Amino acid sequence: MSGNRAVTYIEPGKVEVHDIAYPKLELQDGPGVNPANVGRKCNHGVILKVVATNICGSDQHMVRGRTTAPPGLVLGHEILGEVIETGSDVEFIKLGDLCSVPFNIACGRCRNCKEGKTGICLNVNPDRPGSAYGYVDMGGWVGGQAEYVMAPYADFNLLRFPDRELAMEKIRDLTMLSDIFPTGFHGAVTAGVKPGSTVYVAGAGPVGLAAAASAQLLGAAVVIVADLIPERLAQARSFGCETIDISRGDPRDQIPEIIGVPEVDCGIDAVGFEARGHGGGATKEAPATVLNSLMQVTAAGGALGIPGLYVTADPGGVDQAAQSGSLSLSLGTGWAKSLSFTTGQCPVMRYNHGLMMAILNDRVQIAKAVAATVITLDEAPGGYSDFDKGAARKFVIDPHGLVGAD
Repeated sequence: MSGNRAVTYIEPGKVEVHDIAYPKLELQDGPGVNPANVGRKCNHGVILKVVATNICGSDQHMVRGRTTAPPGLVLGHEILGEVIETGSDVEFIKLGDLCSVPFNIACGRCRNCKEGKTGICLNVNPDRPGSAYGYVDMGGWVGGQAEYVMAPYADFNLLRFPDRELAMEKIRDLTMLSDIFPTGFHGAVTAGVKPGSTVYVAGAGPVGLAAAASAQLLGAAVVIVADLIPERLAQARSFGCETIDISRGDPRDQIPEIIGVPEVDCGIDAVGFEARGHGGGATKEAPATVLNSLMQVTAAGGALGIPGLYVTADPGGVDQAAQSGSLSLSLGTGWAKSLSFTTGQCPVMRYNHGLMMAILNDRVQIAKAVAATVITLDEAPGGYSDFDKGAARKFVIDPHGLVGAD
């Protein structure tokens, strides 16, 4: 039987590549696995040879020690792979299929899944609705920053590419379908972006850049991206976005310089719970800043898409409230302006087929927008370190050398 190697969380600031068990069509005990899930049979699943798997900002939150992730947790929820084994209950996915794996694990059978709410499946995580590979408190499904991984409920979850040769030509774009492209698109859709919209995106990390590219795809007239890292702002400008450096001060004072008025039609939070202040406070963590700022700069009757991650337990929070996920929000501002809010995991399957078709037919170049950078599995710890320092790149791990180095 083949071996398996994977990126494993060790302690805050440290990940390593370790030998782990080759996957089975049964959930095994291990770090982070809910006891109620141990021994769960997955004849509905497949074993994938991982072709590409990405480092995500959500992974980085765990690696920074900002969650309750246990040591030994195998990381990685952004997976693209080739099917090399199928369970006895798999009917439509076949050996050799090249597939994108939504980061949400969904059974396809519960009420929420049947209503398209695959980010909050009721059956895959005993802790609460919603699950994901390689993530804290998400049921214990083993992560995909590995050579091989098991994906359950394969017929429902997997997005099969129709043309393998074309898919390999566009593999750097297609690997974004598991999470950040649909997540960014979800942020833009729930913010109400439409042709002619003015859009403000807080955060120029990979999700923020994906949200900006998605807003353009939806027909936005102006997309403004804010961050404090010059290289990330330059990356946003590289595909036609306007930018705001929040270290210069409040976005309310800078937006009129771009569009002539102080408010935008649509606001997107692509930062999440590790947000920082503006101006002189940009070096200090202020977790409610982005949401409060978005309420201020979004026009009355508008909407906020919030793909940025918020957690219920943050050991590194700046105060006791933040450590339990409680933020000092100016909800009165949102109420007075009749703003709408959409939070939570993106239901990837709502969008991934359409976004796949946009990629395959050259309607979008998402890998270029997020500066996809291919690294080996052994280079993953360095990728985490560079990402933590603010690198303006989206690191794509290539465990088997199938994608090709930059």
